[in-house]
Amino acid sequence: MRFRHPDGTTVHLAYCTNVHPAETLDGVLAQLRDHCEPVRRRLGRDRLGIGLWLAKDAARALDAEPSALRVLRTALDRRGLEVVTLNGFPYEGFGAEEVKYRVYKPDWADPERLDHTTALARVLTGLLPDDVTEGTISTLPLGWRTAWNAERAETARAALRTLADRLDALADLTGRSVRVGLEPEPGCIVETTADALAPLTAVGHPRIGICVDTCHLATSFEDPHPALDALAAARVPVVKSQLSAALHAEHPHLAAVREALAAFDEPRFLHQTRTVTAAGLHGTDDLGEALAGTALPADRPWRAHFHVPLHAAPAAPLTSTLPVLKAALTRLVGGPHPLTRHLEVETYTWQALPPELRPRARAQLIDGIAAELALARDLLTDLGLKELP
Repeated sequence: MRFRHPDGTTVHLAYCTNVHPAETLDGVLAQLRDHCEPVRRRLGRDRLGIGLWLAKDAARALDAEPSALRVLRTALDRRGLEVVTLNGFPYEGFGAEEVKYRVYKPDWADPERLDHTTALARVLTGLLPDDVTEGTISTLPLGWRTAWNAERAETARAALRTLADRLDALADLTGRSVRVGLEPEPGCIVETTADALAPLTAVGHPRIGICVDTCHLATSFEDPHPALDALAAARVPVVKSQLSAALHAEHPHLAAVREALAAFDEPRFLHQTRTVTAAGLHGTDDLGEALAGTALPADRPWRAHFHVPLHAAPAAPLTSTLPVLKAALTRLVGGPHPLTRHLEVETYTWQALPPELRPRARAQLIDGIAAELALARDLLTDLGLKELP
């Protein structure tokens, strides 16, 4: 979906296909047929943006075989779909029964992360619509915090500098620019936007910036306005933003609240949980850990890294951090000029929701994704952007 900003630029809205995990090109093509095109039709649009997640094997096949890339591009065009952004965070196995810490491997101290991201960039230049010259990729925020040291940090910085050089060369070769954004996430080396300032200014290249995920932003109790102001002051570009909402519990000391939270404690993904006190941010690596003991003070609100559907906040006594998303979006695209032109709805946890909230059929999932995109569309038009055909 495309929108015209009041300054005349085009803002793209997509939804991320990591909600339909597939490891191969055939699996990606099936996603387009079974989910993406039906979402477009459900919205009544001639064109729909999707943020592709390409696992290792799919990315390698597309990068190695020009004919495979043509097949994918043809399928996108035929189904009324377009790609301007990729989710390069998960490497493989995102559809496994247990993902948890595995999603952070390989990290940016591993040469494979650089090679994979480079392959994604090459693929993206071949998928961009004919009238679009800039693509974006989100990637993990360096790595998980444990076993990280100064040597690994310097290796990661060197890898990002090499990536920047490769992206420059790719732009010279293709005439298409690709930018990559570190996506701050709780528990990682770069947990907050503030944590991103030092490594990104050290790299110091306009093609390497930040991806602001509004669920992660909210989970770490960041206020969007000063957070984005600090990025602007440091000249760190907001490459893209993922529109998502976290789980919020206002009174976690109450038994009813803890019972409601326990329904979201599931075995597939990590749901880092945070609270903030006068002493700063406190957290656990997973929701079950927070509920099981006294690691977090329970006299203040908790937020859990669980991407809940944008249009359907959980029932009381829980809610979502949709207000944080709205505040971030106002700052991102509500001003005289957009801070980013690529927005991506990313709710990948539909099948991890409590059983009574999960979609039971493909049609229900399609309806849910369409409803999220419709909400995001309405937020954008309320900010003065005009939806384009």
